Amino acid sequence: MVATDFVDHTHNLKSMEEYKQRITMFIKGFPDFHETIEDIIAEGDKVWVRFKFSGTHTGEYRGLAPTGKKITVEIVEIFRMVDGKAVEEWEVADGLDSLKQLGVIEYTEKGKKLFPEDVK
Repeated sequence: MVATDFVDHTHNLKSMEEYKQRITMFIKGFPDFHETIEDIIAEGDKVWVRFKFSGTHTGEYRGLAPTGKKITVEIVEIFRMVDGKAVEEWEVADGLDSLKQLGVIEYTEKGKKLFPEDVK
């Protein structure tokens, strides 16, 4: 489903092998990961997929030791397709929110006052 010369523009990946390594990193960091597709839209050679990713951080992820925290992230991926295979991808996700859910980033006291709905 992914071409050997696949390019992920968001993460600067230049091959299917690099893409596999990124997926493997997720599986190691969040072994119970689950993706739920919310929407798929196809038009011409583009496919847009909106999904929710959830998982518990029980393995190392991007150098971060396991936190044991469960996260949920909404992501939109846009694929360009050729002959039924993805050749390019662009991703839209809130990476800052992921880091907040993992406890890597915390609001300052001022931030807590400005965004009380985001403080858990």
